[in-house]
Amino acid sequence: MKLFGIQLNRRTFIRWKIYIDRARMYIGYISFVMIAFMFLNDFKDETIRTFLDENKLITYPVMMVVFMVFSLILGRLDTKLGLRKEEMRNAASENPVTMEILQNIKEIKQKLNDE
Repeated sequence: MKLFGIQLNRRTFIRWKIYIDRARMYIGYISFVMIAFMFLNDFKDETIRTFLDENKLITYPVMMVVFMVFSLILGRLDTKLGLRKEEMRNAASENPVTMEILQNIKEIKQKLNDE
């Protein structure tokens, strides 16, 4: 089936899903910056609000650097604890294609050992 010259089939939808998943990472970066600005704009205290309004060229970049440093610390902690590695291991064991490749490798290894 074709729509606007694009072949609509299973591969097309899988390719689009991959595109959306990749774009989601970049949207996350944009959301990160927006949350930082919302955080700074949400102060109701008159003293803090006045300080932020009078020193926007200093406070906003400084807060962005603080958010970035905080993110780097969280990322480093995640790496040290090995959470991402374990997450990837679990995802791979649930992926039938990965398991099929692993099975094929084991069979090849077994055949090489038998010879």
